[in-house]
Amino acid sequence: MSARLALSRQYASVDPAYLRMPYVEKGMAVGLFGGSFNPPHAGHALVAEIALRQLGLDQLWWMVTPGNPLKDVNELAPLERRLAESRKIAKDPRIKVTAFEAAYNLRYTADTLALIKARNPGVRFVWIMGADNLAGFHRWQRWRQIAMNFPIAVIDRPGSTLAYLSSRLAKTFSHARIDEADAPLLPYIHPPAWTFIHGPRSSLSSTAIRNGRRK
Repeated sequence: MSARLALSRQYASVDPAYLRMPYVEKGMAVGLFGGSFNPPHAGHALVAEIALRQLGLDQLWWMVTPGNPLKDVNELAPLERRLAESRKIAKDPRIKVTAFEAAYNLRYTADTLALIKARNPGVRFVWIMGADNLAGFHRWQRWRQIAMNFPIAVIDRPGSTLAYLSSRLAKTFSHARIDEADAPLLPYIHPPAWTFIHGPRSSLSSTAIRNGRRK
């Protein structure tokens, strides 16, 4: 059985529309918000809303990953369920819920971003992540490459407000940090460039929700 055929069978229950890369036009500013979303919750939606507003984005791609190399795959809910739950939460029409990574059998964010950039010349992309992911960002595959090729917006999360001071990313790229007041300029700045955005915070977490469901 070919790898492509095996992959198509694995995600046969997923709506094909989710397996296509969202359409975007040249010149647009687009946020890339990826994660396992296991499950998605209002805290994720709040991060997306803050990014859309503070960065002045035309779109935000809510990228539901088929798996996460740093997490236990046995804990992951089926992809189609995570997509359906994400769609219910991400109500802004500028948010495009997608799982196109599954169609390309991508495992690492660096590979995903390289594909996105190659397929969409002339589009201004920004990597979006919650501050709770900042402390471990240096464990991601080719994390420096990501920072050198994509502006990064870090959105505040409970208990992680000071992470931007102590994280490896913050220390390595301290020279590339821009003031939060200049966040709307981030999509148009040549990387490396990053900022930390404060705002309303939700105490919800996917781990806590999963533990509550088990109980």
